[in-house]
Amino acid sequence: MSKQVTKNLVMALLMAMMVGGLAACDNQGPAEEAGESIDESMESAGESIEEMGENIEEAAE
Repeated sequence: MSKQVTKNLVMALLMAMMVGGLAACDNQGPAEEAGESIDESMESAGESIEEMGENIEEAAE
């Protein structure tokens, strides 16, 4: 095989692997769903703490 044919085959294989990897990302398992839930909870808690700090600063003025 020529270098160009080999290069094209390698590129096609890489593209196929990337497309397959993206398709696999759509199906979330229970661990990933739990992780996202934890992330959302931590973000919400951080926002609440930040808001509470702002309220304390306003009350101190």
